[in-house]
Amino acid sequence: MAIEKLETYQDERLPLVITKQESRLYMSFIYVAFIALLIGGLMGLLQVLVRSGHFTLPAGIDYYQVLTVHGVILALVLTTFFIIGFQFALMGKTVGISDRQRRLGWLSFWTMTIGTAITATTILLGKASVLYTFYAPLQAHPAFYIGLTLVIVGSWIAAFVNFHQLAVWKKKHPGEKSPLLAFMVCINMAMWLICSIGVAVSVLFHIIPWSLGWIPSINVLLSRTLFWYFGHPLVYFWLLPAYMAWYAIIPKIIGGKIFSDALARLSFVLFLFFSIPVGLHHQLTEPGLDSTWKFIQVVLTLMVVIPSLMTAFSMFATFEITGRKKGYGGLFGWLKHLPWKDVRFVAPFVGMLAFIPGGAGGIINASHQMNSLVHNTIWVTGHFHLTVATTVVLTFFGVAYWLIPHLTGRTLTKSINNLGLVQTYLWAIGMTIMSAAMHIQGLLGGPRRSNFSDYGGTEQAAEWGWYQLAQAIGGSILFIAIILMVYIVAKLAFFAPKGEEEFPIAEEEENAEPTPMWLENWKLWIAITIALILFAYTVPIMDVIQNAPPGSPPFDWPIGNS
Repeated sequence: MAIEKLETYQDERLPLVITKQESRLYMSFIYVAFIALLIGGLMGLLQVLVRSGHFTLPAGIDYYQVLTVHGVILALVLTTFFIIGFQFALMGKTVGISDRQRRLGWLSFWTMTIGTAITATTILLGKASVLYTFYAPLQAHPAFYIGLTLVIVGSWIAAFVNFHQLAVWKKKHPGEKSPLLAFMVCINMAMWLICSIGVAVSVLFHIIPWSLGWIPSINVLLSRTLFWYFGHPLVYFWLLPAYMAWYAIIPKIIGGKIFSDALARLSFVLFLFFSIPVGLHHQLTEPGLDSTWKFIQVVLTLMVVIPSLMTAFSMFATFEITGRKKGYGGLFGWLKHLPWKDVRFVAPFVGMLAFIPGGAGGIINASHQMNSLVHNTIWVTGHFHLTVATTVVLTFFGVAYWLIPHLTGRTLTKSINNLGLVQTYLWAIGMTIMSAAMHIQGLLGGPRRSNFSDYGGTEQAAEWGWYQLAQAIGGSILFIAIILMVYIVAKLAFFAPKGEEEFPIAEEEENAEPTPMWLENWKLWIAITIALILFAYTVPIMDVIQNAPPGSPPFDWPIGNS
């Protein structure tokens, strides 16, 4: 009985205060994320140096082993751990967390951490140089897939904790609009839960039995299709937490308010609809998939432009309204009010700017004729580094500058802030050089994932040489920025002066249109999402199974062509 009273008391109190017990949970995720940044960044540096043709890896270290570590540690571990830690903090601040939910949060953390350790061990032992996409027929040690499965299972535990947190809050506040950030977190985790089912089915019933030798072969096209059912929404799983910061955190930092709560919620609902049933646009050049369904999924892919433009409109409306309230006139006078010396704003803002060319590149990648030119070239890698490694990562860095000191009871000092500005500009310069070189080399036919030193002495090597050198220069600058960021995180977590750092959550504009309650209709949004997925994927997957080559089982057992 005493425990129940304690949990009720904490649920009501925690939207205002995050306790030390909660902070330890949230910071544990963030610590792992930045350790992953350091390891993955070092692997990235080795890659660009090797590709420059002027550096050779030590004996016993394979280029594709390094490439796999870089992809898995940064694209999967860094992002997932930071996102879940950040989202737990948002939920704890807005709707509260009980003791039981916190214990499940720890279960999520340790499940993911153990899975990460297992996966990393197999890669470092040279048993899983299959890249983070782990395409069949490349085969890794079974422990690689088991470790990744544990990471996903741990993230599912976190998702159900978040859902339960919001459900408890709604039960206590019947008829009330849920906090915006809690709504956004649950949309993102609902998308993650639905999309990761695809890769979980593929790994559990398809790839692990094959890697254990229980079945002689697998349906390669089916495994790739299930991966990309997961792989594209994975991009939005990374991106939506950055949007959370843009919509609800940045306005507070610049001294403004949220332009429209309703618009923010609607954009997240649209991301839920159009992020999952679109994976075939990553498989436009693959035979075995009907072109009609590729076209349909390309159309659904391009629909995501709508919530993206809604977000851009909302953000710049917030900037302009805030500036004009502060007395700045003229067409662009409002730009002057933005806090250009506050790293909490500057880092995410640079990320926003990077999303302009990044989004344009995404449209090219999803368009069949233009995709044919850049498919599987290093153009795609350059695009990936603009969207995820700049837009998303710089926004996460911007969050870290206030979230870490808030959770550790320290302050963001002027000197750390200025060091953060240097780090941000170094990141922007390094990424501009490296990504631009990747885009240009991709247009010249430079292959994705390949060790370009293998082309030494060829005509292609001579043509690509300057671009590979530029990638090495940009990558080296990026690694310096990574070292600086890790130093800043350690400073904020352990050595900065003790004090209280703001947890900046903005309020909505007073004259904004009221948020309609139908936006809280979770059953309708999930039903529409599932209907779109069934429409977009049922026929293609049936075709892949029915027309599989002899000896390719549809899912798990060696029953041949069905």
